[in-house]
Formats: sequence, C-alpha cells, structure tokens
Amino acid sequence: MSGFARLPRRGRTSQGVSILPRWILLGAAALSLALVPGCKKETAPETQVTVQAEHPKQGPITEHITADAVLTPLAQAAIEPKIGAPVRKFYVQRGSRVKAGELLATLENNDLAAAAMDNKGTYMAAQAAYDTATKAQVPEDTLKAESDLAQAKANLDLNLSIVKSRKQLLAEGAIPGRDLDTANAALVQAQAAYDAAAKHLESVHSVSREAALKAAQGQLTSAEGKYKGAEAAVNYSEIRSPIDGVVTDRPLFAGETAAAGAPLITVMDTSTLLAKTHVAQSLAQQMKVGDDAQMSVPGAADPVAAKVSLISPALDPGSTTVEVWLKIDNKAARLKVGTPVKVSITGRTVSRAWKIPAAAILTAQDGSKSVMVVGDDGTAHRKPVTLGIEDGDDVQVASGLAATDLVITSGAYGLDEGTKVKVGPADDKGGRAE
Repeated sequence: MSGFARLPRRGRTSQGVSILPRWILLGAAALSLALVPGCKKETAPETQVTVQAEHPKQGPITEHITADAVLTPLAQAAIEPKIGAPVRKFYVQRGSRVKAGELLATLENNDLAAAAMDNKGTYMAAQAAYDTATKAQVPEDTLKAESDLAQAKANLDLNLSIVKSRKQLLAEGAIPGRDLDTANAALVQAQAAYDAAAKHLESVHSVSREAALKAAQGQLTSAEGKYKGAEAAVNYSEIRSPIDGVVTDRPLFAGETAAAGAPLITVMDTSTLLAKTHVAQSLAQQMKVGDDAQMSVPGAADPVAAKVSLISPALDPGSTTVEVWLKIDNKAARLKVGTPVKVSITGRTVSRAWKIPAAAILTAQDGSKSVMVVGDDGTAHRKPVTLGIEDGDDVQVASGLAATDLVITSGAYGLDEGTKVKVGPADDKGGRAE
C-alpha cells in the first residue's frame, strides 16, 4: 500500500487497476495526433465543370429535309407476249440499247400466218361482192323497177284512151255496149299493174336498195374484222419495244416456249432515274415541284444533284405520308436501278437568322426545348427557346436568346441549374475539373 501513497493523483478500480487523471489522457492523445505525419485539416473545393460555349451567330440558314429513297427507272416495260409459242429468234441481249418499235424477238407463227392468208381471201371475196352489190345489182334492180313502172304507165294510158274512144263510139251507136265493157275491164287491169309497179319502185328506193347495201356492207365488215384479227395474231408473234431504253432482263433462250402473260423481255429507260421517298405531310407542304435536292449514293464520293418532280396530291392510306419523286440525270449510266439512297431536299431559307449548334438543344419529356447558358457569375442557367429551321449541325433560334448569351454547346447534358462552369476544352475525365 505504500506505493499507492506516492501517487496521490492515481486511482484504482475495484479490480486493482490504476487509472490516470483525464487531463493527462487528453494531453497524451493530442500529442500523439500532433506527431502523426501528413495529417492536416483541409476545406473541400467547390466542383467546377468544363464546357464548351459560344454566342449565337447571325447568318443564312436553309432547311434540308432528309429521307431514305430507292432509285427506280423513269419508264419500264415488262413485255409479255399475248400468245404462247416457242421463241424463234432473239435479236437483243441483256444490256442492249433499243429504240421504241425495234424488233426484239419473234415467236413461231406459221399457223397464224396461214390463218391470216385464209381470212385475207375471204375479205377480198367480200370486197368484190360489195362492189357488185353497190355498183351493179342495186342499180340494175332500180332500173328494172323504173322500166316496169314506165311500161305499166304506158299500158294504163293506152287503155284510158281506148275507153274514152269507145264511150264516144257507143254514144254514136257505132259499137255495141260489150266492147265498152271489155275496154273498162282492160283499164282496170292496167291500173292495177301500174299501181304494183309504182309500189315496187318505191320499195326498191326505200327498202330493198338500203337492205342490199347493208347486207353487202355487213359481209364486208365481218370479213375485214376476221382478216385484221388474223393479222394481229401474226403481229403478236413479233415482240417489239414500246420505249427507248436498255434490256435489263431476258430469261429465255431461242427454242424455249414463251408463255402468254409472262414477261419475256424487260426494257428500262435509265437515262433519267427517279428517287421515290415518303415524307411527313407537314414537310411536304413546304416543298414545291422544281426544288433542288441532293442524293447520297453508296460508294460515290460526291452527292448527286436532283430536283423534285412530283409531290403526290394525296396521302398514302397506309402510312399517312406523302410520296415525293426526285428526278436524277443518268445519261452516263453510273447509277443503278434499285439502289437505296439518302436524299436531302432544300426547303425554306432564312437570310438573317440567329443560329446555334443543334447539339446545344435540350429536349424535355413534354417536348419543350431549352439551352444552358453561362451567366455572369460563371454558373449555368437554363433558358427555354423557340426553334425554327434546322440545317444539319445548326438550328435557328426564333426566340428566347440574346446575341450576348453564351450558350453551352457541349457538356450541357445533365448539368444542374447553378452549377459552376468553366469554358474551355473538355478534359479526359468527361469535362469535370476539380
């Protein structure tokens, strides 16, 4: 116990362990912290984001409407024979250039030629019968009827004179009454013959002549129709091109049978091509026929010039879009039918527009547009804007910005209101500088 008497500032626990005073322990702890190397108290720096920014620029901006399209020929003819027959001869190969009306192939047609010859003979016979009817038979019938009428008239006049004379003689008592009765009976017969001849002549003029001419004309027309039909069948065996162009398909060889209604030769006019595309109705309303356009072709380094040649007057019922045709000169034959291309049609132009890079535009869930600008205090602030024409990398700002606004063009995505920003090149860590 004498040892505890020399240490009056110590105490013991109930288990006999000594306890140092609190101020000694606190001082030792402070001394140990002071002796730890590298430890010091620091204030956390404020986060700053590196962005790129620029002022709105004023200048011309032109709207370009882009869409996908496929090249098609200006004119195309898949020539199908109307008759089925073996191919006698082809006069063209795939890739041959042809003119409208040029003979491309012939089919076997001996039976058709024979039928045409037979019908030609029938037609010639009908022609001769028509000439006979119109130039001989009908005039002869008319002449005979007129002659019969004249003869009947003369006989009637004679009997009239006989009756008149016998009446006078009977009155003088020179002849008996039966002679007058005989003359009157002969007069009645002459009058009946005259009436019949007159009626016959009238029928010849009004009915018989017209019927004979119609019958002869009908026979001639029927024979002519059959002959022309047989000639047409012969012509069907000659396959001719309806357009100028190039042969793009010829699936058969000579000797193989061509089926009626199946394409035998396909001819396309590729001197001018069409790029057919569909655009929204709102965009189509801004176009007009003759507008300039450009077309990007796979494998071609430079764009190809084109012009709007057709804007459909009706919406496509399936997609509710408007079909637009672009015409492209292809006399050099460098473009191929069926090639998928991207077209860009020149739309509206504003000569003095305020424009910023399209990358600066932020779109909210409700579709509203805004940009982030750098304030005088070096923080980012959101500004709603109204946009106009968009032209590739640039977009027109119709309202919401001033010429002095410094618009953040890169790094604005996900940036909070009031964030400290620094204008400069982006670092390797995504644009944040500590």
